Amino acid sequence: MKKIEAIIRPFKLDEVKEALIEEGVKGLTISEVRGYGRQKGHTETYRGAEYQIEFVPKIKIEVIVDDKLLDKTVDAILRTAKTGQVGDGKIFISDIKDVIRIRTEESGTQAL
Repeated sequence: MKKIEAIIRPFKLDEVKEALIEEGVKGLTISEVRGYGRQKGHTETYRGAEYQIEFVPKIKIEVIVDDKLLDKTVDAILRTAKTGQVGDGKIFISDIKDVIRIRTEESGTQAL
């Protein structure tokens, strides 16, 4: 099993979620996060005053998938989250040793 964490632009969330559902992803977790990468934030003007936004708002999507679904899931995120501009985000992939569903105590891929 693999854990996929994707940091994406907030306005891409619905598009990415629909693509993941189409690929057979059964569940996901979403968090509103803020951070910066190479873009180092940006400057905005409000009522004539300029100010620096150091941490840019993003959405973090976390999904756990069977190894068979890894490539399709990553491709779905890449296809739908990409704008081609700096700040599109990142995808992190980690190995998952086990998953346990609390309600039924099922484990492994049955718990997904």
